[in-house]
Amino acid sequence: MKDTDRTITTDVAIIGAGTAGMAAYRAAQRHTDRVVLIESHVYGTTCARVGCMPSKLLIAAAEAAHAARHADRFGVKVPRIDIDGRAVMARVRSERDRFVGFVVDTVEQWPDAHRWLGHARFVGTNTLVVDGPAGPRHLQAGRIVIATGSRPAVPPAWRDALGDRLIVNDDVFSWNDLPRSVAVVGAGVVGLELAQALHRLGVRVRLFGRGSRIGPLTHPALQALAGEVFGSELPLTLGVNALHVRREGDAAVLRATLADGQVQEASFEFLLAATGRRPNVDQLGLAHTALPLDPQGVPVYDRRTGRIGDSAVFMAGDAADDRPLLHEAADEGRIAGDNAGRWPDVRIRPRRAPLAVVFSEPQMALVGATHAELRVAGIDFEIGDVSFADQGRSRVMGRNQGALQVYAERDSGRLLGAEMLGPAAEHLGHLLAWSVQRGDTVQQMLDSPFYHPVVEEGLRSALRDAQRKLQLPAAFPEVCLECAT
Repeated sequence: MKDTDRTITTDVAIIGAGTAGMAAYRAAQRHTDRVVLIESHVYGTTCARVGCMPSKLLIAAAEAAHAARHADRFGVKVPRIDIDGRAVMARVRSERDRFVGFVVDTVEQWPDAHRWLGHARFVGTNTLVVDGPAGPRHLQAGRIVIATGSRPAVPPAWRDALGDRLIVNDDVFSWNDLPRSVAVVGAGVVGLELAQALHRLGVRVRLFGRGSRIGPLTHPALQALAGEVFGSELPLTLGVNALHVRREGDAAVLRATLADGQVQEASFEFLLAATGRRPNVDQLGLAHTALPLDPQGVPVYDRRTGRIGDSAVFMAGDAADDRPLLHEAADEGRIAGDNAGRWPDVRIRPRRAPLAVVFSEPQMALVGATHAELRVAGIDFEIGDVSFADQGRSRVMGRNQGALQVYAERDSGRLLGAEMLGPAAEHLGHLLAWSVQRGDTVQQMLDSPFYHPVVEEGLRSALRDAQRKLQLPAAFPEVCLECAT
């Protein structure tokens, strides 16, 4: 870095020190030591602080409570289930802080001169002003990586009406104790995971959603099954046309008008808004650049290179509003940082097969192309189905809910994608994603070993169903060791 006429110059400036920003920093530094990493808040990624890790800690406690509550199905009598909310949240916060500490330690080992604290904004396509503790500093960067992440999107009117009775997922992991009741608005991944976990920990919960869909599954049959499965456990109000909120004392009151005209009203200690996220790009001063923007004001970039238009500015992570997942953010950061560092030798990098997991119970997984994406693309494909209701190992564990669909290209038999609601979806999802990325055919997957008795035999049943529908001959005769599969 060089200080010229009160403007500091550098080769690469990275805005945001989350998962994508950290990956971009490591990648850029392989090409140049003139790198600045700018963070406006605190170190520690969204995943570690308020996302993946603390939510799974809460879910782990909920699963323990649920297992104890239903142990009698195995002939195991648990006389009393006593949930200590303070102990639950103490473990969540303690382990969360441990994960955050690892991230902070990593960043703080990087050179002080590379780490700037302050809010960065563009005053030109390659010029930033960073408002930090010591006042504003001008930074002229040969290349810039935008990795500013995202934040919960909440209707401003709700904040005005409810004050501290309105919370987002970030707030949950700062609790010292479990609340008595929570209304969760938003039936997507975050809303479902938190609503089910809190419900299993003894909190009075109701999950509200605008449509009939719960979670990200796209096939109508799987969507209907998800509604049936989660509706049997979790209080739901779906098909909400209008939702009005007000505060009465220390309570949040929700009045929901449904599609059929029915009106429901209930009060809760908190309203947890899980109504989506928005990219953190609105405070960057992008109007002062020549960067191409979409109608929502988000830069238009090439996900294979990270490059925005024909500029020397790159994009990575949740700020890109593409696939808001940690492994995708890390890949995008690596691609953007590498290309920023090696500029002008910008290279196209392959992306991994899509993989998304929902840590509900039963879990969900989406792999490769979804049913909806294949339909929109007009691809000719066949569906292989299996239900887990009678799948052997699933029944043994008492987790025999859900179904799996695999999508295979009709002409070649190549696996294109899969959607699943069921046990061990986080693990089956990985097997399926690896097959999609390799370009495996249904036959090649069936030629692979399957142990007995395991949940993976359910996958084999779905593959066999796809093979029958594709009318492709089997390379080896199949012998079913488990009559239910």
